[in-house]
Order: sequence, then structure tokens, then C-alpha cells
Amino acid sequence: MKIICIGRNYSDHINELSNTRPSNPVVFLKPDSSIIAKNQNFIIPAFSNEIHHEVELVVKINKVGKHIDQTFANKYFSEIGLGIDFTARDIQNNLKEKRHPWEKSKAFDNSCLVGDFINKDKFEDLSKIDFSLKKNNQLVQSGNSSNMLWKIDELISYVSQYFTLKIGDLIFTGTPAGVSKVESEDLLEGYINSSKMFSLKVK
Repeated sequence: MKIICIGRNYSDHINELSNTRPSNPVVFLKPDSSIIAKNQNFIIPAFSNEIHHEVELVVKINKVGKHIDQTFANKYFSEIGLGIDFTARDIQNNLKEKRHPWEKSKAFDNSCLVGDFINKDKFEDLSKIDFSLKKNNQLVQSGNSSNMLWKIDELISYVSQYFTLKIGDLIFTGTPAGVSKVESEDLLEGYINSSKMFSLKVK
């Protein structure tokens, strides 16, 4: 199982980090060792002083596919969930300055929270899904899939040109604005519409 992440898929997040809008989806991977085990806390790693939360809609692939036409992409997933791509922003900024890959800042152990999933048939419109993140009961991130630069079907088609998608693979679809540093004892709670998808304690 692999975790495929999409960067810079929301204009407001691109602007808050003063990044350049890409002409194609920005793609990077996290290993399965990045997934936080069920009912475990997120432990701030010793190598970073600035871990940021990035809440994202997550698509779970349900059949094997390669070179998937966008028209048929909807057949390759049946569930949508919510997760967090934890990012060591201080390390990422340093790597970007040196034009080095991002893996140390994005793919470290326990840098990926995968919450619950909802059958996609429960949604009236997949292009208009509200999602949000609360930190210590304060709303810090709020997004809607309508604001994605590349929608879910486009992302599935695009990444399948490079990687064979397999059953259980996860696609993190990008984060909206509002990313910020997490501190020990923070409580992070994620929602799709009004449904709580995860609750995570930071240690």
C-alpha cells in the first residue's frame, strides 16, 4: 500500500506559503511507516521545531489501474475519508532552498493520520464536500472540494500515468489554507461536513 500526496491543490494554501501555482499536480509519496497506528497519539519528532498540520480529503483506491482515463476514474474508488499530512516545515523550507527532495520533511515515521471513511454514495456532489480541522476546539482549517485546482477524478487519472494504483492505496488530495504549528497537548479533530472523522492528541 502506498500513500500518494498532492501538494499545492488549493490556491489559498499556495498563497499563504508564498509558493508558485504549478501547471500540473505536485506529487510526492509517504511510506506505510508514516501512518499513525489506530488510537495512538502524534509524537512531535525531536528533529523539528515546526511541525504543521495539513488536513486533507483522502481517496481510497478499490481496484488496480494504470493509465486511467478521467472518464472512468470514478470507478476506482468508493470511499472518501479525511487525514492529516504532518509536515516538518522548518526542514521542508531548508530542503526547498537547496532544491533537495522533500521526503525528510513529509515522509517521516508517523507523519500521516488516516481517519474514518464514508461511502461516496452518501455525498450529493463529490465536487462540493466541506471538510475542516479544529485545534483545541478552535476552527483552524476549512475547505471545500470545489476549490481544488485538480478534482478527484483528474488526480486519479494523472497519478495513474506514473504509478500503478492498487487496492488500498490512498490519495491525499491537498490542503486548504490555515496550516499551523502543533504543540504538545493539542487536540486535533477533523470533520467532513458535520461528521467527526478523527480525534488525535499531540504529545
